Amino acid sequence: MTSGIPEPHLAAWRAVLNAHVTVSADAEAALAAADLPPLAWYDVLWAIRRAPARRMRMAELAASLTISRGGMTKIADRLEDARLIRREPAAGDGRGLYAVLTADGSSMLRRMWPVYSRVLRETFVSALTGEEAAVIADALGRVTNPGAPSNRPCP
Repeated sequence: MTSGIPEPHLAAWRAVLNAHVTVSADAEAALAAADLPPLAWYDVLWAIRRAPARRMRMAELAASLTISRGGMTKIADRLEDARLIRREPAAGDGRGLYAVLTADGSSMLRRMWPVYSRVLRETFVSALTGEEAAVIADALGRVTNPGAPSNRPCP
């Protein structure tokens, strides 16, 4: 049976998934060894850190991280219990909430980043040249933003 998907594309997809699993597992292990929270906490805190005024609606946060709303609520509960975020009601929306990064949340990001970046350097950066990384970023950027022009110069 033929899938209609060329083998190089299937191989690329498998490589993306396998690389993600490998780097994520290494990062999780390194964070745990440093007695730091899990990578999912870093991802949530970083997303809020990048948002305007360091606050983001819970639903948008879940969607941007591909976490279910229920899963996001559980992570947010833990982050709030640890005083890394606080939730604030959205004005004019009785059900909407913002996740807001606290000073402790910013501090935790600063503690987690050296461990996470070391893993990225050892696994991802060491395996790719700068040019290869640019090609991958460009190609995968078009997957997440269909129709976007390539950022790569023509040969």
